Amino acid sequence: MTGIPLALSLGVPAGTFLGEAVGWRAAFAAMTVIAVGLLGWIALAVPDLPGEPRGGRAPVARTLKVPGVLPVLAVTFTLVLAHTVLYTYVAAYLDHLGLGGSTGLVLLVFGAASLAGIWFTGRHIDRRLRVLTLGGTVLLAVAAAAFAVPAASTALVLVAAALWGLGWGGAPTLLQTAVAEAGGDAADTAQTMLVSLWNAAMAAGGVAGGLLLDGLGAGALPWSVLVLLVPVVALVTGARAHGFPARG
Repeated sequence: MTGIPLALSLGVPAGTFLGEAVGWRAAFAAMTVIAVGLLGWIALAVPDLPGEPRGGRAPVARTLKVPGVLPVLAVTFTLVLAHTVLYTYVAAYLDHLGLGGSTGLVLLVFGAASLAGIWFTGRHIDRRLRVLTLGGTVLLAVAAAAFAVPAASTALVLVAAALWGLGWGGAPTLLQTAVAEAGGDAADTAQTMLVSLWNAAMAAGGVAGGLLLDGLGAGALPWSVLVLLVPVVALVTGARAHGFPARG
């Protein structure tokens, strides 16, 4: 799951830069070449593994009843939805602020900060999963509030992008770890559900952001993020015993 913020941090800025430099066709051609190369590498280097026996995974309904699994899944869907609403349409929002020419720089700052967030999360996740999840959510909220300032300067937007990246970078690792620990013997099924919900939230975020952009305008995007982050904080705070347990 760490590959998700890495891809967003490196791939999107690189694609944006390449598209602006040589055109979108070249960017798509480069993506195709990389994808074909990746398929070839997988075929040559990744070993075959025996399949899982029938009935080897816990049923979905039973997994949802495991204490802590449902709160982690709810946090996953809502947090990814909030992030995707703004991230998908960040260029349109920057145009709204009159900073359309800074899109590449904003994405670069976001990407660098995401890498820092991944590193920091990796060092402290074993002892501070709950604190890191709450802290990352707060950073996302502060970033969204900064983006929402109507006359935001380039400097403020870059600070917001840095906070956004710091808060978001470790999210996949935190949520994957949380659902695995909460799932126990049903961890495999819980992990599968998390990945499915993650992808569903990304799709829903693109649709929701587009509807907001069309119906209320770009100015509504950061406010929608703030609204969505409220239940995230409530869920993480409430899952103190299971899901996001307090640790000594």
